[in-house]
Amino acid sequence: MCQEKAGKDRQFEPTVSVIVPVLNGGATIESLLESLLKIDYPKEKIKIIVVDGNSTDKTGDIVAKYPVKLLIEKKEGPNVARNMGIKHTNSEIIAFTDSDCIVSKDWIKKIVEDFRDPKIGCVGGNVKGLNDDFFSRYADNSIFPMIRTLTKRKELDSIGPLAGCPVGCNMSFIREALEEAGGFDENIRYSFEEDELIERICRIGYKFILDPQVLVWHKHRSNLRGILNQAFKYGKGTGSLLKRPKNQKLVQRWFFINLLALIQATLTIGFIALLIMMVKWEIVFLALLATVLLPWFGLMMLYAYRVRRSKEYKSIFVYPFIDFLRMLAFCWGEVCGFVKRT
Repeated sequence: MCQEKAGKDRQFEPTVSVIVPVLNGGATIESLLESLLKIDYPKEKIKIIVVDGNSTDKTGDIVAKYPVKLLIEKKEGPNVARNMGIKHTNSEIIAFTDSDCIVSKDWIKKIVEDFRDPKIGCVGGNVKGLNDDFFSRYADNSIFPMIRTLTKRKELDSIGPLAGCPVGCNMSFIREALEEAGGFDENIRYSFEEDELIERICRIGYKFILDPQVLVWHKHRSNLRGILNQAFKYGKGTGSLLKRPKNQKLVQRWFFINLLALIQATLTIGFIALLIMMVKWEIVFLALLATVLLPWFGLMMLYAYRVRRSKEYKSIFVYPFIDFLRMLAFCWGEVCGFVKRT
């Protein structure tokens, strides 16, 4: 194991492979590769592998210009691509990021430092928005972030909605942990792919670290449609995993959280319908009014508190509306993922 050398060798520099699954990432992958080539780590100990999921754009042509290994995988799914990349490297540490990210110059150094402890099987880092448009800021500043963000370093032995978990565009593993756990589950395609693997790694006896200093910048969705499509896919992944007995425990907490959100959404729609129909049942109206508006006012107050720093006052009113639409998209995705035949 690479960590066994850490206590004796202060110059702890294990070999590291960076695996990038990509599908039609021609618009963004060049920036990622440029950042990877500028990483402050011995070049002879880094291997960059791009696994192209049979892109139809110019992804392959762009990657071919760089001193990296390009693999073509015709089967669909990020986990299929990740497993293929693992098979083509024998590095001691295997890191993953996405084609729409840019890594920090000390990215690998920070990862390696966290792996000095032999109990650590996985390291997850922080993800911040790269662009400064309105929707990118929303993704970072929403009460319900688009990508899980970190504020302090944690060492954990289990995952959960509140405990936290690494995200797919900024996670790394020691080879032994990946091999013992059996790699990524290729049947998971939409969400929770990292959660499911790390849950297995923790069962073996490893711990994982969440380190905000292990930083990448992500090109968030830049429009409402992209944000809702992403929420729908996450929901679809949750729904599909609910049908698998071995994964139900992993996602059931998220399911019940979103079930409550779905009930809130139903009440909101019902309230709007009653307004349109001019129902004059005063008691029913007031009950629905309180049920619908109190959560909205609560969100607005939270955003109003936060806006003191950003001065983006329209977020007080717009962010809760986007949160609501994301909730609907996620819940609809859960339904579609659950009823779809596999």
